[in-house]
Amino acid sequence: MSERRSTWHARHKEGLSRGERAADVLRNGMGSWTFVGLFLAAMAAWAGYNTYVLAAAAWDPYPYILLNLFLSMLAGLQGAILLIAAKRQDAIAAAMARHDYETDVQSKSELDRLMAINSRQLEMLEELRAMLGKPGVPQPGVPQPGVPQPGVLQPGAPREAEGGGS
Repeated sequence: MSERRSTWHARHKEGLSRGERAADVLRNGMGSWTFVGLFLAAMAAWAGYNTYVLAAAAWDPYPYILLNLFLSMLAGLQGAILLIAAKRQDAIAAAMARHDYETDVQSKSELDRLMAINSRQLEMLEELRAMLGKPGVPQPGVPQPGVPQPGVLQPGAPREAEGGGS
């Protein structure tokens, strides 16, 4: 059975109050083309209904003073909702920055540990090279000074006469 791994963002969302969740839903709703379309349709319906359907008996005639009042209240509420949502976004950004910092600090400590291991390995390699480079320690495949190698011309040795005459 696999357990679903919870991220810090999911835990953060679980800790939100009802008002903060409502602000997020309203912000997401008001920031959509659906809202813009419905808003324009509602404004057109209000104007059409009061101007043409009710004509002389309109309860909010042409300068639409009541509609203006409602729009002003809506603008005030939208401003407050957007400020609440912006404050929440700032909190999310701060939490993300803190999480990134903690991850970076953890990564740095792991990299430092790996670099220490790598340095120790390099020291060990240098020690091995020094041990192998000491005289008297034969190295396979490496010619030893003073030991003649078959098929290799030694310095100072006379050259053999090449076959084939003149």
